[in-house]
Amino acid sequence: MEQRRGTDPPIGAAPDGRHGTSPAPLSILDLVITGVGSRPADALQQTTTLAQAAERWGYRRFWVAEHHSFPASSSPAPAVLLAHLGAATRFIRLGSGGVMLTNHAPLIVAEQFGVLNAFHPGRIDLGVGRSPGGLPSVMQALRRSGEGAGGSDFCHEVEELLGFLRNDFPDNHPYRRDNVHVVPVAPNLPVWALGSGTTGAEVAARLGLPFAAAFHINPVQSLRAIDEYRRAFRPSAALAAPHVMVSVNVTCAPTAPEAERLARPGALMMLYARQGKQAALPSPDEAENRTYPPEEKEFVESWVGNVIHGAPDTVREGLTELQRRTQADELMLTSMIYDSADRLRSFALVAEEFGLTTGSS
Repeated sequence: MEQRRGTDPPIGAAPDGRHGTSPAPLSILDLVITGVGSRPADALQQTTTLAQAAERWGYRRFWVAEHHSFPASSSPAPAVLLAHLGAATRFIRLGSGGVMLTNHAPLIVAEQFGVLNAFHPGRIDLGVGRSPGGLPSVMQALRRSGEGAGGSDFCHEVEELLGFLRNDFPDNHPYRRDNVHVVPVAPNLPVWALGSGTTGAEVAARLGLPFAAAFHINPVQSLRAIDEYRRAFRPSAALAAPHVMVSVNVTCAPTAPEAERLARPGALMMLYARQGKQAALPSPDEAENRTYPPEEKEFVESWVGNVIHGAPDTVREGLTELQRRTQADELMLTSMIYDSADRLRSFALVAEEFGLTTGSS
């Protein structure tokens, strides 16, 4: 049966053919990158432009992240941004990668995404994670307590979120007794558990949810998490078999040297973060002209080594190999490219290389 535009094939089903010669459906995770010298308002407009282009190019999903008090990202409020992107696009799936339940009460998240789903039925995904999305002091500023949700706490929060979305608490639950419910409910809204380690994988497996593995954050742990998810998966009413999406940092340019040059600012930004410096994304010139002591050079080379970068054919080989290693059902591409035009070109080159079918026909 033909899928209505904006709806997803059943999770676990084969790709629907829109993705040509791609090893798996391709999607985009946008970090609303803010470079040195740019304004957050400009970054948000660039995200809108990228979402519209992703729809034309044939990417399956367009997700946005949640970061707080982080100069390199202007995406602190995924639900607000998704409302805007929903109005600016027509049928590409939109979602959060993710909403951090460490920061938000499940009731609030369910209400926000219930409203989003009502405005854009069949187009919204809700990815949830447990990282604060910023420094530990962020949680205090958000009026949340503790250092972060442990595995059992995160599982409880996701279960509560699902209960609100589906209006499906047990008869003896206080929310059922007191008629605490979400308006509007969204019983069919896809909920994904996110993780760069095993906690998110364990929760996804226990609750029978799809799992988004943050390979772009922690490649080694993500591979372990995928194995744990598949091993421990319990079928649910929402999902009969494990379903894995792997996010990966990708930089594509016409030539390999240019792609490497565009990838290096992300490594320098992560180096600054490791040193306790919060900074906007450096320019390629800054990354290129900096003198790196041996320990910094080792970190930068290692970080760039985990980015799939190069000319289109090299990126194709890298993504195909990653899909083979992980057996991912979907791949989600993210990018830390300084210039918005270069970032657009990178995603466009990947779409062209994989023969994605445009959604504008």
